[in-house]
Amino acid sequence: MPTGSNYKNFLMNNTYISLIAQAVGVQEWQVEHTLQLLSEGATIPFISRYRKEMTGALDEVQIAEVKHLAARYDELEARKNTILKSIEEQGKLTGELKTKIDACVLLPELEDIYLPYRPKRRTRASIAKEKGLEPLAEIILQQQTGDWEAAAGKFLNEAVPGVEDALSGARDIAAEQINENAAVRDALRRLFRQEAVLYSKIIKGKESEGVNFKNYYDYHELLRRIPSHRLLAVLRGHNEGALSIKAVPEETRAIALMEKLLVRTNAPAEQLKRAIADAWKRLLYPSLETEILHEQKERADAEAINVFAENLRQLLLSPPLGQKRVLAIDPGFRTGCKVVCLDAQGNLVHNETIYPHPPQHERVAAMKKITSLVDAYKIEVIAIGNGTAGRETEHFIQRIAFPHKVLAFMVSEDGASVYSASPVAREEFPQYDVTVRGAVSIGRRLMDPLAELVKIDPKSIGVGQYQHDVDQSKLKERLDAVVESCVNKVGVNLHTASRHLLTYVSGLGTQLAQHIVDYRKEHGGFRSREQLKEVKRLGEKAFEQCAGFLRIPGADHPLDNSAVHPERYALVERMARDLNKNVADLLADGEARKQIVPENYVGGTVGLPTLTDIMEELSKPGRDPRSPAKAMEFSPDVFSIDDLQPGMVLPGIVTNITNFGAFVDIGIKQDGLVHISQLSDRFITNPADIVKLHQHVKVKVLDVDPARHRINLSMKGEL
Repeated sequence: MPTGSNYKNFLMNNTYISLIAQAVGVQEWQVEHTLQLLSEGATIPFISRYRKEMTGALDEVQIAEVKHLAARYDELEARKNTILKSIEEQGKLTGELKTKIDACVLLPELEDIYLPYRPKRRTRASIAKEKGLEPLAEIILQQQTGDWEAAAGKFLNEAVPGVEDALSGARDIAAEQINENAAVRDALRRLFRQEAVLYSKIIKGKESEGVNFKNYYDYHELLRRIPSHRLLAVLRGHNEGALSIKAVPEETRAIALMEKLLVRTNAPAEQLKRAIADAWKRLLYPSLETEILHEQKERADAEAINVFAENLRQLLLSPPLGQKRVLAIDPGFRTGCKVVCLDAQGNLVHNETIYPHPPQHERVAAMKKITSLVDAYKIEVIAIGNGTAGRETEHFIQRIAFPHKVLAFMVSEDGASVYSASPVAREEFPQYDVTVRGAVSIGRRLMDPLAELVKIDPKSIGVGQYQHDVDQSKLKERLDAVVESCVNKVGVNLHTASRHLLTYVSGLGTQLAQHIVDYRKEHGGFRSREQLKEVKRLGEKAFEQCAGFLRIPGADHPLDNSAVHPERYALVERMARDLNKNVADLLADGEARKQIVPENYVGGTVGLPTLTDIMEELSKPGRDPRSPAKAMEFSPDVFSIDDLQPGMVLPGIVTNITNFGAFVDIGIKQDGLVHISQLSDRFITNPADIVKLHQHVKVKVLDVDPARHRINLSMKGEL
């Protein structure tokens, strides 16, 4: 993202602004204002929520795309400067060449122009040039003669003893020039994009090691049509040494295209055609294959990252149970079930281990202990991890007759073990082992999934596809942005938020989050948002960015527990005065709010988009946008893959969504796959159009493969 002194230079390039506007589908002024705000340090959540008039109400996705494209063009501009400097140092920069470079808006096009000037290592062409064969190469390229023996004879010497030696060296020079011809490369690049086929074969002797890639032992498909998950699978097989791959259009098509561009009609072109064939095989094909595979890998990465990001967003915004007293269980067989009791704020108040399952079989003692804990700590809800022994533990809990109603929830354990061994967990619970920390995480993520899951590396949560194969820096950047978006969408309770949660609040970060926690400990909390200005190093800019996303229940000013930004308090106070009320009365009086005419308050930097948001917030100040949690009830007859039979219809919950289908937890250790073709009776291209993460569904068992731990399910028809 352009910042500081080079921001003005970036904005002066109207070409880039226009291209970004076209790509995002917005007006140029919207792009300019968005870039201005970003360059001043505004965050995406802040801009989308509180600067709608400046951007024309762009949403977070559009703002993020503007930011991303601006960064790409900034990198392009930096590359142009490097190339211009390099060519100038060679003494080869002309006005025409500079104009051509300045006009480039695509990196491949820019690199094609630079290729003839790029410093090279010693090549076959450079060796031939040292032998004085460059004029002969020019004769070949210009197709100036058909008497090649006579033409080559003029260049014979001690270093070039024969005619074929001369012609071979000259063809090497011609092939290199053909390779560096921008028009040739552009035409072939378009051919690759349209017609290249990806081929993969199993490497001899790797059949057993590469069994996971069995579908690609002898496979080919038009590269531009390969779904992202299939391309990433093939590339993984190649990277692991199981598959050999190539991506190429028909060679005859490529050669014909090059000859059409370079060979004159009825010209003596025998030597040129040989140089063309050599340039294709030795230089152009390897180079363009690498480029097109990289390009398609970027496309596949982007799709996979989009899937992961959307799944993560849905997971982070999962329904919270809220402040309840929770008994959480991390199930196990031999090592027992770790049990923890949490108060309504998520604080650990008790922990111990029970052994209701084999090999100990201490079911009666375990039942008595759970009943005692539920009574002693006034437990309202039980959270059970869905990993090993999860269903058995759920069944065990369901058989206990509690003195009052206690709901039981199955909770995903994905990432709990990563959290329990992390520095974050050690900092929170230095005196407890990983089993206690894991059980606490299970209980807390039922109470508030967002607040707990922000402590875990998003890649460890288990809702992506091929997340280890995609560009890791792009993945981290995107997932961090999703976490930031979700945290700010929900808002953060300033009384109880952990340092890790505060880190993702707009305008804060690790250091300011710690300073807020330190201030809270020292002063016993916050009574107003204005107090944030007393926090160490939290200046006006940080306050502007974060204040609207921080909530203070019971604050002195009623709007401090709402999404109304402090910069608009005066406006709301004026609305209240106009109705002869104070702000608290206005929040409580729905009939009074109906009398407000938003258009009467338009002016300055305040327009209808901001006023609409304010009116909506006044009607539900501080309300959590997430829906309440629902318990999932699995089939009481199914506990393992061995219990499944084709034709069974079972309840399940969606745990992961990919481009090729959705995975569903049906209450056993292995999730089943509903392939995209089995999600609906109608044709669909995106599984996310049919299902959402954590959606409760009914599925039919199609077939079961216990040896490979695979279950195929269907959601077609009326289940």
